[in-house]
Amino acid sequence: MEITCCSVPAMARAPDGRTNVYVLGRDPAVLLDPASRTSELDRLVRDRGVEHVLVTHTHPDHVDAVEEYARETNATVWARAGRTDRFREATGVDPDRVLAEGTGIPAGDGRVEIFETPGHAPDHVGVRAGEDGPICCGDCAVAEGSVVVGAPEGDMRAYLSTLRRLRAMAPPRLYPGHGPPIDDPGATLERLIAHRLERERRIRRAVDDGSRTLAGILDAAYEKDLTGVRDLARATVVAHLEKLAVEGHLEFDGERARPR
Repeated sequence: MEITCCSVPAMARAPDGRTNVYVLGRDPAVLLDPASRTSELDRLVRDRGVEHVLVTHTHPDHVDAVEEYARETNATVWARAGRTDRFREATGVDPDRVLAEGTGIPAGDGRVEIFETPGHAPDHVGVRAGEDGPICCGDCAVAEGSVVVGAPEGDMRAYLSTLRRLRAMAPPRLYPGHGPPIDDPGATLERLIAHRLERERRIRRAVDDGSRTLAGILDAAYEKDLTGVRDLARATVVAHLEKLAVEGHLEFDGERARPR
């Protein structure tokens, strides 16, 4: 299946200020994650015959041009089943249809298949291009660095399960929401899993060593300068603490943690 990426400007908190928009297939084509409008994307949408618009999740840096492209193409707009109110609030569009695990959407001479990938966001889905084909993974993975999984939106247990599921699916390539394509998905997913587990070990060690407040745990768990991203790191620590509390490793009341 033909897959074309168009990198477009997005909201300031998006990595590098840009988001990848994908057009999958041709006549009919699927437009995925239209974050903003550009002349290059306009041409691509027109030339490929877009008939379906969907998003991997409804964070602002993935949805800001959904309304414009839906109106101009008269395409079918899809939203995550059970999350239509969230979709409507984020995009200003009433969806035509809903998607869920196993939904197939026509694209080119085949179809794309939807599967659930929660963790970074509760409504997050992945989009597979044909049987055993590459996967557009939204904000599940990046070629370099890591993905923010921050409370209250983020669920660290679900995110790690998603990474393991993607690894088991063994796609030939991942197309992320930000940055370049991932040509070695297995190695990248292993790296991201290891990164999360190492951060978790640091947080558990901080609590075991006497840190109780979020500020103290944050300072103990991160060795790098957090200028400009401290709020994101704090939200990530909360997501890790919530996971550890659910699993019975410690106690956490939303503000303070202590060993169990």
